[in-house]
Amino acid sequence: MKKEIDGEIFEVPRHVAVILDGNGRWAKKRLMPRNFGHKAGAKTLEDACEIVYDLGIEYFTVYAFSTENWKRSVEEVSGIMNLLRDYLVNSIERADKNNMKISVIGDRTRLADDIKDAILRLEEATKNNTGLKFTIALNYGGRDELTRATKDIAKEVAEGKLSIDDITEDVISSHLDTRELPDPDLLIRTSGEIRTSNFLPWQIAYSEFYFTDVLWPDMNRDNFIDAIRYYNGRERRFGGVK
Repeated sequence: MKKEIDGEIFEVPRHVAVILDGNGRWAKKRLMPRNFGHKAGAKTLEDACEIVYDLGIEYFTVYAFSTENWKRSVEEVSGIMNLLRDYLVNSIERADKNNMKISVIGDRTRLADDIKDAILRLEEATKNNTGLKFTIALNYGGRDELTRATKDIAKEVAEGKLSIDDITEDVISSHLDTRELPDPDLLIRTSGEIRTSNFLPWQIAYSEFYFTDVLWPDMNRDNFIDAIRYYNGRERRFGGVK
């Protein structure tokens, strides 16, 4: 979709995915504990949802907590989970205000029961909203997602519901957590790290990548516009030739 933003005409990506990185370093620069950075990052995420929708982005997916993040200190993980509890509860009111549909992807089995219940309430409360489609990747890992999808497909084959010859890329996609989402057009990673860290490996096969040194809590509207400007400088060929 073409849109004028601050006097420039851009082709706005339909789906933007972001690896939220740099909360801990942001806090360290301020001589504060890591969870202080996570709290600041959560506030930035609230603002980002309004920013990206105002810029014309339809789908916004963020990597909030990975399957590997459990390896962090008990104090940090506990702090993140408590922050998540508050965020999920408060998101219902924000979503109603902004007509935002929220969904959560990832393996919920390891999450506390009250968090799982809060996710279900949030998804139910926002399912009919027609604004930004906001997806939170929580206890998510791309390899874990593909493993779970493979097991589901294998079970359907074993039960005779699916034959091996029926397995196509579309069938695999339909068994992923993101089956209701288009693949990301643009992947952003903050904080200067240049890797995808097990985030949506199947889905980002043809995404454009934008890496920025900006730490996530400092990410603002101008930074998102910079990412869109970069995206507009890319020629998307999807393996073909133009």
